[in-house]
Amino acid sequence: MGKVIAIANQKGGVGKTTTAVNVSAYLAAFEKLTLLIDIDPQSNATSSLGVEPDYDKTIYEVLLGKIRIEDAIVTFSDPQLKFLELVPSKIELVGSEYELIEFHGREKILLRAIERVRNKYDYILIDCPPSLGLLTLNALTAADSVLIPVQCEYLPLEGLGQLLNTIKIVKERLNPKLDIEGVLLTMYDARLRLSNEVADEIKRYFEDRVFEAKIPRNIKLSEAPSHGKPILLYDAKSSGAVAYAMVAEEIIKRNERQNKLEEVKKQETMRQT
Repeated sequence: MGKVIAIANQKGGVGKTTTAVNVSAYLAAFEKLTLLIDIDPQSNATSSLGVEPDYDKTIYEVLLGKIRIEDAIVTFSDPQLKFLELVPSKIELVGSEYELIEFHGREKILLRAIERVRNKYDYILIDCPPSLGLLTLNALTAADSVLIPVQCEYLPLEGLGQLLNTIKIVKERLNPKLDIEGVLLTMYDARLRLSNEVADEIKRYFEDRVFEAKIPRNIKLSEAPSHGKPILLYDAKSSGAVAYAMVAEEIIKRNERQNKLEEVKKQETMRQT
């Protein structure tokens, strides 16, 4: 059963979509069957992968119940992305929160859609909008964990408390299994005192939940979306590419370790009974 990871931060400009696209691409490059779901009305994850969606087959139609999620999935011809699939977004999604308000169980619409395909994938990543509205709430309700990108500056750090409070509320009321996958430091510059101060503060609070890899400020990461490519295909030797490859490796190792621990606990329980 696939691990569902929501990539969320209500603060814009922290590298959320860049993280969603490039972590997904590297998970796929490591031959993990990966589905990226773009639920951001800005559709930046969709365009960053060079996809022009069929405008009748996007996450918008899935959420409104017009089509099944299977019907919206896009595949890629590049051999390096053969393990990656995408559910695209479109600008009409911006009004979906108002359209969904009357739906019964509206917080669990995405969860029900994902359950249809979850067993097909190793990882399902959700690129959330930069807000804490109904779309992000759906993602957090559907997810096993949350990956939080944090820009190494003061204001993004200041707004982190609001996201953590939302995660706590969702865990208490809608999704008891929700956990923090990790905090990823983005736009990091080791030469800057502020970057190091923010990194130290994050590590003090989250301890081993902070990814060892830090995403540097890197012009190639900024250029890649305009070419419709993940950094893996645009410049695999750049510092940004190396960093995101390391993040994907960390996710795989963490989850393999967790799966082994759960299997040991399961076997011990069976022996005791």
